[in-house]
Amino acid sequence: MLFTPRVSKTVHLFIAPFIWTVIGAVLMIRGAGWAEAGTSGWLVLVAFAAGTAKAVFVLDKAAAKNTRRILGFTEKKCLGAVYSWKTWLLVIVMMGSGIAMRKLTHPGMIIGTLYMAIGWALFLSSRKGWRLWLEQVRND
Repeated sequence: MLFTPRVSKTVHLFIAPFIWTVIGAVLMIRGAGWAEAGTSGWLVLVAFAAGTAKAVFVLDKAAAKNTRRILGFTEKKCLGAVYSWKTWLLVIVMMGSGIAMRKLTHPGMIIGTLYMAIGWALFLSSRKGWRLWLEQVRND
């Protein structure tokens, strides 16, 4: 029989923003190193502006949709159900794109700034999930 780790809604509500927070931080750190953000501080401002726009106009909506989906769970679900299969497919495509970019060209200022922007967007939008998880924990 296949092992399926089933967890509660509260665990799913924790894992969803936790993944975005960790991946966001990793992307920002990697991006800052490639963009040489210490010597090109303006790139950090560009990345934060672009990332904030992506968070507000795209990822906040995705986070809200995902948390509504999780709140609809009626029983314990597989840990992997933290995101829909479409979201997991998007994750695979994004990872593949990142690998391809790094293989096709040397990561530098442009890719570094892009990584910082995406990382900041994930990190910033994770606040939506953290807020809901905290409410859930307080109510339990």
